[in-house]
Amino acid sequence: MKALTIGGAMVDTIAIIENAGIERMTMLNAGTSFLLLEEGGKTEALEVSTHAGGGGINAAIAFARLGLDTSVLIKLGADGRAELIIAALDRDDISHRWALRDPRAPTGASVHVSSHDRNAAVFTFRGANTLLVPDDLADEAFAVDLVYIANLSDQAARCFPIIVEKAQKARALIAVNPGIRQLHAHAGAFQGTLPALDVLSLNRREADEVVSMLERDETKDAAPLAFPEGMAPPALAVRGLRHEGRKVPLTAFMRALLGRGVGTILVTDGQNGAFAASRGGLYHCPAREVTVLGTAGAGDAFASTFTAETAIGSAPDRALQAATLNAAAVLGHVDTTTGLMARREIEAALDGKIGTPNVISWRL
Repeated sequence: MKALTIGGAMVDTIAIIENAGIERMTMLNAGTSFLLLEEGGKTEALEVSTHAGGGGINAAIAFARLGLDTSVLIKLGADGRAELIIAALDRDDISHRWALRDPRAPTGASVHVSSHDRNAAVFTFRGANTLLVPDDLADEAFAVDLVYIANLSDQAARCFPIIVEKAQKARALIAVNPGIRQLHAHAGAFQGTLPALDVLSLNRREADEVVSMLERDETKDAAPLAFPEGMAPPALAVRGLRHEGRKVPLTAFMRALLGRGVGTILVTDGQNGAFAASRGGLYHCPAREVTVLGTAGAGDAFASTFTAETAIGSAPDRALQAATLNAAAVLGHVDTTTGLMARREIEAALDGKIGTPNVISWRL
């Protein structure tokens, strides 16, 4: 199976700081935490390392290790960071025929500051990623079975409807994992593509933003989900999705998007697990408990693995389990791709039920 990924290409610099070396402030009501950096001060790091990353790159490496013949359509600068990304693609035999160089901006980069619970604060410079234009979208690049569209930034986000149209013409399976800024700034263009999407992957914040695109009569109250005795309902099942004071039950949210023509919807919620919905029903898979060394890339691993499994015909419950295992493996490393598993490793774990979480399901 041939896959094309389109999205961010970044060089991630990751600094790991000992807990005692940096203060953390937690806002109890808001549920958010902040790492406090002293202005003008120098903080000792346990380690500083550099890696290839970004949504387009993370998904491509995941697909390649899952056995897909993978290529990338990305925008890089003409610099050393671009060479680091190309080298990472070569290590996993990923085609970069469609990797474009643009001297107008440097290759994208980010700095991760990781301490305490290892949920890094990230400083992002998108650079050449923002310069993707319609003329960069060669028709030949879309001669694949699967087109995976990761987060697109600024000018590149304007290409999103054109990318979907080209993938449709190629009769490829279309999977999308948009970012919060893309959903907010380009809501109209995104809404228009919903009937064409085979897999839509969102985290909780992104799903909250999508609520604004749905009519109120599409999201009427739904009966609460019934869970096995003794099992506490996951947060999303209780909280639902929310946008500017509006609350939508999870089941109503899923039904509304299915009604708009989306084939399968995936909503992830970190350590609270993930839900997936298709016309066959609604599924929930809990997260796997692991020692977390870094959270960056886990969402990309989950979405891309779920997509790859769906593309080869796996049932939603198996796709969720595979995605959970691969995301957990990424959490065990500081960077976004080192932990990504090979297909044989995932299949061995699933078939042997090694650390495989149980999936529960409901009719929608």
